[in-house]
Amino acid sequence: MDAFQATVKELADQVNQQVERLRDAYGAINAIESTMASPDGMISVTVGPQGQVRGIELNPRVYRKLSASELAGALMEQINRATATVTEQRRRLMEPLMPAELPYEQVFGENVTLDAFLPPRVDPDA
Repeated sequence: MDAFQATVKELADQVNQQVERLRDAYGAINAIESTMASPDGMISVTVGPQGQVRGIELNPRVYRKLSASELAGALMEQINRATATVTEQRRRLMEPLMPAELPYEQVFGENVTLDAFLPPRVDPDA
């Protein structure tokens, strides 16, 4: 094997290792789940890897304790807490795999726009 073939093989091995790391990370992301309970234990919410609500458990006494609007607010609080935990777990898995020049927030952040993925506008007259 000549030096060129050795270099190509080394680069191919590096690419294959990176692909496996990405596959492992995505597998781990799909397994992420977070369950949050209210301090009094009356409300429990489980959120999946993409922030989808997978389950809500309510103690039957919660209906006597909270009004409808208070219950809605308490549910939203637990959903938001669980979603924040899932988001942080996803960030910890993906951030090490991101190129240094492409911050995680720019790709997966809350305010991502299509501009994050596109090159700057090309000016043909420049």
